[in-house]
Amino acid sequence: MAGGLVTALRTLTALPVPGREAERFSDSLYWFPLVGLVIGTLEVLLARVGVLAGWYEMAALFALGGGIVLTRGIHADGLADLADGFFGGRNREAALRIMKDPNVGSFGSLALIFVMLFKFVCLVELVRYGAFGTMIAGVVLARTGQVVLAARLPYARAEGGTATAFVEGAGWPHLVVAAASAFVFLLYPVGFGWPRALFLLASAAASTLALGLMSRRKIGGVTGDVLGACSELTETFVWFAAVMSLRFPFFQ
Repeated sequence: MAGGLVTALRTLTALPVPGREAERFSDSLYWFPLVGLVIGTLEVLLARVGVLAGWYEMAALFALGGGIVLTRGIHADGLADLADGFFGGRNREAALRIMKDPNVGSFGSLALIFVMLFKFVCLVELVRYGAFGTMIAGVVLARTGQVVLAARLPYARAEGGTATAFVEGAGWPHLVVAAASAFVFLLYPVGFGWPRALFLLASAAASTLALGLMSRRKIGGVTGDVLGACSELTETFVWFAAVMSLRFPFFQ
């Protein structure tokens, strides 16, 4: 089991992690929410540096930039590839071919700019409200969304790819354990009550489901780029839903 944690940390972060990786990469999926908790906590620590100076925008920028550095930008790269393929490909084959191209096109660039600006605006508001737990929750649920898609959708490329080992061995046990772990993390140590935790979990589920349905229709399953994009989009949507609930208090 420890090998799964090593694989999860090496896959999702740039942190130097000693130890032997899991024999089955899918075993690392159990640990994705925990790795999200680690990343989210580090982002909050960076944000608090900006808060000490009373500069909310800088706090948000530290959190956003820290997340990119900690993850090597792999999820942002997936988002760009997905946008290029889904919006630039006329059919399944064209979409998969474009997504495999390492160059970023106009759709990918626009998607990155929009999502990063959206995340920055949401982070500024979360910092202003002191909602640091919500920042962590978004990161945890984003990684949980990756597990959901890996467990419920087939790998889209017949020839395989970078995420094949994660997807082909994934199933209901990974989904259930990851979702339960994420929910527990929202209750403790993040410290939300049940209503708030369920609201954020439902927000993440809505975003993940929407992307999963789109990916199933467009390319017949998932790829590593889809999983990366899921992390970026779910994180963004959870933060946005949280900001809306803070500005219009229907869940406190």
